[in-house]
Formats: sequence, C-alpha cells, structure tokens
Amino acid sequence: MVLGIDEIKEKTEEILKELSRIIIGYDQEIRYVLVSLLGNGHVLLEGVPGIAKTTLARALTRLVGLSEKELRVINGIPYKGFSRIQFTPDLMPGDIVGSLIYNPKKLDFEPRLGPVFAYIVLADEINRATPRTQSALLQAMQEREVTIGDRTYPLENRRFGKFFFVIATQNPVEQEGTYPLPEAQLDRFMMRIIMGYPASLEEEKNILRLHSMKLREPLEELESVINPEWIIEAQNTIAEKAVVPEETIEYISRIVRASRPEVVEPMAKYFELGVSPRGGILLMKAAKAYAAMRGSEVVEPRDVDAVLFPVLNHRVIPSVDKIIEYGGGFKARLRVIREGLEYLKKFI
Repeated sequence: MVLGIDEIKEKTEEILKELSRIIIGYDQEIRYVLVSLLGNGHVLLEGVPGIAKTTLARALTRLVGLSEKELRVINGIPYKGFSRIQFTPDLMPGDIVGSLIYNPKKLDFEPRLGPVFAYIVLADEINRATPRTQSALLQAMQEREVTIGDRTYPLENRRFGKFFFVIATQNPVEQEGTYPLPEAQLDRFMMRIIMGYPASLEEEKNILRLHSMKLREPLEELESVINPEWIIEAQNTIAEKAVVPEETIEYISRIVRASRPEVVEPMAKYFELGVSPRGGILLMKAAKAYAAMRGSEVVEPRDVDAVLFPVLNHRVIPSVDKIIEYGGGFKARLRVIREGLEYLKKFI
C-alpha cells in the first residue's frame, strides 16, 4: 500500500474530528500528538491531573484499530495494542521491560516480557519513578529494542506493521516524591506538550454536557479509522515524499544556532544552554509531519514555526536569573522559554 499526502491529510482530519468529540478544548494539543506519531517520535504530556491525558492515549489507541485487550504475535513475540504503566517510586526496570523468571518444571530461566511490549505505551506520571527506572524506558524509546538475558527483542517491526509510540505524562505542580527528568532524558521525546485547564467557560460546560447522559466513558463509542499498518505507511510516505527545500533547512539551522548563547551572546539573558543537533533533526521531522497533515508535500518555514515551541521547549535550559525575575516557578520557566524562542528570531 502506497499512501499519498492527500490521503494522510484526509485520514488525520478524520482522526482529529473523532478525538475532538470526546476531548474538548485541546484541538492543537491533539494535533501535536498526531504529529509526533507520524514523525515516528514520542511525546510527553505535561499538565495537572484530570484534563484527559490518559483519555487521549486510550482514544487514539481505538482509532488506530487497537485495543487494550488485544494481543498480536509477530515472529513469536506477543505485543499488546495498548499498555499503561503507572510509575511509582518502587517500580523496577524489570517491571517495565521484563525479566528472566525461573521455571522449576524446565529447570531453566525463561523470559517474561514487560508492558513495554505494546504498540502504544502510556507511561503515566513518569516523574514518580526513580531515575534508574526512568532510564530503562527512555533507553527502550531510543533504541526501540530491549535485551532480556542474552536475547534482544524488537519493540518496532516495520515490515509487519508494528510501530512503537510512547505517551508519557507528568504533573508539573506536585514536586514532593518526584524525580524530574533531566534534560538529557527529556531530549528523547520529540515533543513536550503543555496542557492547561480548559480555556473558556463554554468548554467547561461542553465537557459536562458530554458526560451528563452517559454511564460509560465516551471513548468506548469510538470506532477504528485506520489500522497499525497505515501508521507505518504514513510514516514512510512523510519521510520519503515531504520535501524540505534548502530555504527551510537554512531556517531550521539558523534557529538551532541562534538558540545557543555561545553563538549569539544576547541569547544568554534567556537561555543557559541552546538546542542540540538532535533537536534540529526532530524539529525538521515534526515540521514534515505537520506539513503532510495540512496536505502539503513541501515543508515551509510556517510549518517549522507551528511546531517550534512543543519541539524545543524541553531542549533549552532557561536562564535562572530570568526565571527569578519573573517570580520563579513553572509558569515563569515556561514564560522565559517562550519569550526566548521568539527573541531568537531576531538573529536569523
């Protein structure tokens, strides 16, 4: 099956329409999640509890033609359609990737695969686990395979339509009993999407109306729009057919370099550390997926601007002095990053 860019636009709009029926007020955030999926990346959702982060992951699973109970076997390896890992301080790396278990009948050890063996993995409250456990998941995300005993198991098998997509969540408010992800680990996520409360009174009322006459979760009414194989084909099409002209490559390169205080000294008032080359690569991949979703085979600077903040907000280290100047805390940190990413455009 060979997809065209127009078909990618058509199907993603259908998915967005279905998701917007049950997740009200987060249209742009949902679009960013799809961009990460089609760009073959992973996504970190950051926001307070109760704003549908988990619902988004479960709803997307249904629309992709997978389910929480489904088990697909590929080359003898079973993969769940959807897996949720609740991160806690006592969670061990083996609880995520799996481990060797002794079988007294066979007098030998045999592998027990962990919940990371799934198409879509929800890593809930990832900052509640210890750094050692976080690293186990983040390494699997990067390498798309895990080693148990002396055997290595793939988490992605593109030939058989098996993709691997991690949606991690964390609460920015609660700091007690948490282990914040360091910048080097955050860099594994294509996007960090900040989700706030609903923006208007009308959205709050629409959420209540949605649930007022339902006993079950609204997402249980969703039907599949595509299948897992479609995701693989869409990723391939975007990689091969979405063209990045020299003008856009120049634009991305200038953004990446302008973010570094050692290259552009005035940026030091906003950033202590700028964007790495990997950040530039992921910015380009996200822009390609964004362009394809609007039906264009050519990636333009406006596509880069559209994904700039979610792709780069966790790849720069904001100035401590500027954060203190703005009152300190999470909101001040975001304000410094947002203003810094706008300010750097003066130097490109």
